[in-house]
Amino acid sequence: MPMSYDNDNIFAKILRGEVPCEKVYEDADTLAFMDIMPRADGHVLVIPTTPARNMLDATPEQLAACLATVQKIAMAMMKAFGAEGITLQQFNEAAGGQEVYHLHYHVLPRHAGERLRPPGTMADPGVLKDHAEKIRAALAS
Repeated sequence: MPMSYDNDNIFAKILRGEVPCEKVYEDADTLAFMDIMPRADGHVLVIPTTPARNMLDATPEQLAACLATVQKIAMAMMKAFGAEGITLQQFNEAAGGQEVYHLHYHVLPRHAGERLRPPGTMADPGVLKDHAEKIRAALAS
């Protein structure tokens, strides 16, 4: 059984403006921003703007909104990074690999033959800003 939502998780703090992020896209239902520990250039996180611990307690509307944004971001990042594909990751509860307990999707642009970087390495903020600008430009075109 899933546990309750924690209003003090890092993504809730980002949504409240208490912690900065490099935003790529936002609408009434979702926020997309750069992962600060990217496993590939252009690694973006997509979250609902309303509380949901993960997909086990999310509403169908939250899931649908997130996936619509995931698709929009995936298409833009393929254009922005000349990617040949994308990897989509989503984890639920500790046993499933979840580390931040707010529903989130990892969207990673991929190129044939390139491996994902190992997790846990912080990116340079300037690099994240540059990657976000590329994706925002692709979204706008």
